[in-house]
Formats: sequence, structure tokens, C-alpha cells
Amino acid sequence: MAGKKKEASLQASVTNQEQWEEVLATKGLTVVDVYQQWCGPCRAVVSLLRKIKNELADDLLHFATAEADSIDALERYRGKCEPTFLFYGGGELVAVLRGANAPLLQRIIVEELAKEKLVLEQGGERKAVKDDCLVDDEKRDEDKMSQQSENEESIIVPASKSYTIAIIKPDAVAHGKANELIMKIQDAGFEILAQEERTLTEVEARDFYQHKAEEACFEDLVQFMSSGPSHILVLSQVEGSDNVVPTWREFIGPADIEEARREKPQSLRAQYGTQTLFNAVHGSEDIDQASRELAFFFPNFRTASATEQDGEEERVERTLALIRPDVARENREEILAQIHKSGFTVALQKEVMLTEEQVRQFYFQHVEEDYFPLLLRSMTSGPVLALALAGAGAVHIWKNILGPSDVNRAKEESPDCLRAQFAVENEPINQLHGSESHEEAEREISFFFPKQQTLAVIKPDAMEEHKEKILEEISGSGFSVTQLKETVLSREMAEEFYREHREKPFFKQLVEFMCQGPCMMLILTKENAVEEWRAIMGPADPDQAKATSPNSLRARFASDILHNSVHGSSNEQQAEEKIHFIFGDICSDTELTGDGETNTTVSAKGQDNSADENTGMSRSSTEETSEGDPHN
Repeated sequence: MAGKKKEASLQASVTNQEQWEEVLATKGLTVVDVYQQWCGPCRAVVSLLRKIKNELADDLLHFATAEADSIDALERYRGKCEPTFLFYGGGELVAVLRGANAPLLQRIIVEELAKEKLVLEQGGERKAVKDDCLVDDEKRDEDKMSQQSENEESIIVPASKSYTIAIIKPDAVAHGKANELIMKIQDAGFEILAQEERTLTEVEARDFYQHKAEEACFEDLVQFMSSGPSHILVLSQVEGSDNVVPTWREFIGPADIEEARREKPQSLRAQYGTQTLFNAVHGSEDIDQASRELAFFFPNFRTASATEQDGEEERVERTLALIRPDVARENREEILAQIHKSGFTVALQKEVMLTEEQVRQFYFQHVEEDYFPLLLRSMTSGPVLALALAGAGAVHIWKNILGPSDVNRAKEESPDCLRAQFAVENEPINQLHGSESHEEAEREISFFFPKQQTLAVIKPDAMEEHKEKILEEISGSGFSVTQLKETVLSREMAEEFYREHREKPFFKQLVEFMCQGPCMMLILTKENAVEEWRAIMGPADPDQAKATSPNSLRARFASDILHNSVHGSSNEQQAEEKIHFIFGDICSDTELTGDGETNTTVSAKGQDNSADENTGMSRSSTEETSEGDPHN
């Protein structure tokens, strides 16, 4: 109880419109943690706020929590699970931060408090900002659909123009500077060919900055770049400039803020950056990096070929690559190195063990061919490595790198091609695959990396202390939360939810545990959602989780095999059944498929796929369903 009183005295609790207006009238800087009734305030930052309050000891600094569900002014924040902090001075919004990023939160508090004191002491102008979250929902959705449509329509860049990727980083976005920066970019003569707001997952940030992996600041950079939304821009050069890359890098200034302020005081980083890590903007280092970064963020972007003779266009696109089992076992890293050396970005990657049925489904047009038994044996002899490669003209370039599909012909006509280099002795089936066309590539990628839904549950033992961290992990791992609800299960609901374990000795204990307090039910959507969520959870036994998956949720938060923090569906069929049980009939763009067996079979979409011995096939979850485990 004493702890709660301290927390209440630190943060004023705002639960209605009248209290909200009183908080906005408070003199000084007020930091508001906006929360939803179902999840409560962000407890993860309370100790940090108390530390800041004690260290600064400033009467002009105030903290508050505000329940969006009951405050009209915060209506636009309802139904969102990401921690959000609003900074108010003189009743005006001066900064916004999304995500419980402690270093960034502390820095913004110190900076905005100093600005507010200057306004109060010297009568300076207070710079108010607008939060994108307050934009009308319908207009925001329309804008997003419009932007997606623009991307899908494949904007064409003439061969006479160069391009670069620019990123307005999370620190500048959190301070409400995105629109201001975009105006300055346009005023300087840069042409914005495409743009989108996007929050990078940790995995995406690591992939994007893999060239900096050996630098000491790499982990901090990854955490920072995945801490909140960025604005991604494709820029073309200003008039009279042959290459936009050096022009843009000159405009943004050196990465080191002190150097930028000393040598390029008018540069964007000198004006908007605060330190080397928080330097506001990013620019591609050279044209090759610009091309890779373009493929990373805008895989459907189209550019005219620099070598075109007849007006044909080279596409920045994705293609499916398969490394078949015999070669995947021995030469995986060597082939991946050649893929990266060729300038491809690996947009998606997974290793899968295919069933005979899956091979037959994908190669349905060839099951009567003489070579099919060899193909079937090859494709089921071990794990297949599936990759979605992105790059300019990816389909055509990858096919050329692979060489002829016939192994003997590849050795004779193109001995340096990958199929010749990695041919297996006495094996007539080639060991690598590439899509035949852009359309086939998208079908095949969807086949291997389909969007899925899974049911996730934050169990009663984790709700009090670990809910916020688990929600952050979900968001940071790239899942979309399609639906969620917080509920206390009745005995009847718990028994029905775990009905498959009714005859097991632990059933009664499991039901009693699940009824003892609130839990949170979530529908998660992502490519390969079922197995990715199970990987994030880790093994059901926390001791095993600590030994084999020390970064998993259960390794970090579970206390024993019963109180193991989280639940996830074992396969797609179970996910569909449990989602229906908890949420009823819901509309979804994601088709849930599966046969309910240990290895989930994903049926092929688009059965008119053109397939030959060069073709890949669908994926299968290799994770076993623990039928005797109450903690899936």
C-alpha cells in the first residue's frame, strides 16, 4: 500500500475531463502517461520518473497519468497499446514520445523543462507541436491507403535522376519536427518521390544497420531506431546536381553533432540533433547503399535502368530463393555471403522442413513426371532455407546468378554460376531456386511467408509486473495487435478453453490458476505468426527456457511450469478455434489454415503457379504441438 501512495504522489491521476483541464492549467512542464483502462499506466518508467524528480528537484516539473477512455480530449488515443507520453507546457503540447524508451524519455524531459523555464522567465515563444495520433482516424487511414497505393503503383525514376533514402529518426519525430524537416527538405529543392511513417522492429533495425554491427554503438543504435516511428523518404536530387547522395549528405551534415555544429552550423543535424546517436536524420553513404536501402523499404519501387537501350524498365522487387537441403547443410553461409555481395537485401528468411504432401501440393503439375521422385526425395531430405530477396531487378539478376536449371548445362555453359558451383555429385536435381517472374515471385513468397493470426495470452502471474514489457516485446517484434481484451476467466470458460487437457492430471490446477486474476487476450497478426510467437515465448518449462532461449519471455518472466507468463496457440487450426472461442466471429484479411496435426500444412494459394524442377514450395511448422503441456 505504501508503494501505491508514493506512486500516486509522484503522478497525478487524471480520470475525467475536468481533472484533465486542471492538469493542463498547471504552471511548468507536465509529462502525461496516456493509458487505456485495460492496460493501466506504464509502470516500467515509474522508478525513472521518481529518479528524475529527485535529481532535478524542480517545482516546475510535474507527472500525471491520464485514462484515455474517460477523457474526451484523449479520444483519439483509445484502443492503442503502445505506451505514449505527452509533454505539455502552458496548456500546449510541446513533445510526444511513443514507447517506454528510458534514455529518450529522460532526455526529452530535461530538454523540454529547460525550454519551458526559458519561456516563463524570458517570455520566449513556446513551440507547440501536433501529434499525428490526433489526426482524424478516417483521414489517416485514407492517407495510409493512398500511400500504399502509390507504393504498389511502382513510381518510376528516370535514368537521368539519382535517388537516396532519407530517414527522419525517432528523436526528431518524437519532438514533433517531422513536418518542419520535410518542409526544409522541399525548400532546399529535393524532390520527395515517396514517403511513409514506419516503426522499425529490432530485427529490421539490425538488418538495416548490419554494416555497423562491429561498432561499439550498434546495440544502442538498434534500440534507438526501434524505439518509435520514423519517416522514410525517397529523395531525388536538386536541380543541377548529378548525384543526390553527396548533395543530401552535405545538407544533413556530419554524423557527430559537435562536428556538425562547428563545421556545418546550418546543416540539419546541427540544428536538430542533440548527440551523435540522436542526430535527427539519416542519409545513404553511397549510391550502392541507397539502392539496397531502397529495396529494404520500398521493394515495389521501380526505377529506369541505367543501361537500358530500348526503354525497358528495371524493377526494384522481391524474388524467392530456395537453398535445397543437400547444399543448405554444408554451404549455407557461403551462398548467403554471395547473395549479400551481389547487393541483395534479405527481406525474409526461414528454415523449414517440408512434408511430402507439401511438395506434392506445390509441384502438382509435375507429380507424373519421371524426375518427380528425385525431386520429392531431395526436397524432404532435410531443412530447406527459404529467402525473399529484394533488389533492383531482383528476379532477372538472381536467375542470371543461378544459371541454367539443368545441372549439366550449367556446368558446361556457365561454370561460375551458383548451380554449377554447388552441384551435388550424382544428383541431377539443381540445389537452388529462383522465381521465373515478378508475379510468380510474389505468389511464391506468399506461399512461404503467409500472413497468419495466432492467439496470445498474458497469464495472471505476469499481468501485475510484466504486462507492459510483454506488450513492448510484441510491438517490437513486428506483430500487429488485431484485437485484444482484458478479462477474468470464469471456471466454465477456463475449462472450455483448455478442454483438450480435461483428462490430464494437471487440468484442475491449471483451471484454478487461470481463474485467479485478470489475463489479457490478444490476436497477433504477422507473417508466420504462430511459430514466431512461440519462439518469442520460449519453452513451457522456464528452466529449459533459460538454458536454451535465455532471451525468451518465459526465461525472463516465468517462475515455474504452471506460472509461465504467456500462452500461444500450437498451430493455425488451434489458433482459429481459440480466437473464435474468445472473440467470436471476426472479420480478418488473414486466412487461417491448417490440418491440426503436429506439422501444420499450409495449402497453396494460386494453384496455377508455373513450377518446374526449379520451383520451391510451401512451408511447414517444425515445432511440435505439446499435447500434454498445459502451457502452450
